[in-house]
Amino acid sequence: MNLGNPAPESALERSLDELRPRLRGIFAQFRIPPEDAEDILQQTLLAYLYKRDSVEDFDRWLPGAVRKRCLMYWRGRRRRFYTAIDAAILDELAEQGVPRQERADFQRDLNRVVGQLSGRCRRLLQLRFGLGYDPPEAARRLGYQPSGIYKTIERCLAALASGMTHVGLIDRRR
Repeated sequence: MNLGNPAPESALERSLDELRPRLRGIFAQFRIPPEDAEDILQQTLLAYLYKRDSVEDFDRWLPGAVRKRCLMYWRGRRRRFYTAIDAAILDELAEQGVPRQERADFQRDLNRVVGQLSGRCRRLLQLRFGLGYDPPEAARRLGYQPSGIYKTIERCLAALASGMTHVGLIDRRR
């Protein structure tokens, strides 16, 4: 046992302790909630364990990896939000128990918001919600690659969500 050379775990702990203020700054910059910040850090450290042999400088690697995970965190949150909108619109349009006037009001407001979108988004959303096409079917009908349609749907849903929030159809804080 070599007492002069600290164990790799203690060197890692020391390095992590030195990086904590910088990591807190990254989490603050990306506005990551504290409970999620801890999860992101743990996931990043787990990734490090798998690739530690290929990481040359942990002190440089960790902040970059945490930034990347923060970006992925917000992409995932946006995607879940847009997927929830997708499901909510389909449910609202298909709901049979909703009073007719309420459905008509929702449909009118939704049509007004959709009317302000680009022609590409209007066509895509019409196929998706109006005609019930699944994403690959809509892609084929519009001449898009099925592999790229999800990103287009995400952009259109982002524009739709913004418009729906603006007219009060949804509350984005939920």
